[in-house]
Amino acid sequence: MALDTAKKSEIIAKFGKSATDTGSSAVQIALLTTRIVELTEHLQKFTKDHASRLGLLKLVGQRKRLMRYLKRSDRETFNKVIAELGLRGNV
Repeated sequence: MALDTAKKSEIIAKFGKSATDTGSSAVQIALLTTRIVELTEHLQKFTKDHASRLGLLKLVGQRKRLMRYLKRSDRETFNKVIAELGLRGNV
């Protein structure tokens, strides 16, 4: 379930430091969160799609590692990102 280009550009503009900033932790966390939300909606409809469920768990783990890194390295940005995305900060 890939994100379309317009949605991805909107997320990058909102969380990135510049228009071409696609690698910062904040942008990656935001993109992963969007994919996780879409996959969760998909799995609510198709409950027996175990391959997508495994992919969802991998995405959640990757986001958790990125959030842990961001919390260690830049607490201010971490607080901003979790507030914008509505995530819990206990990583």
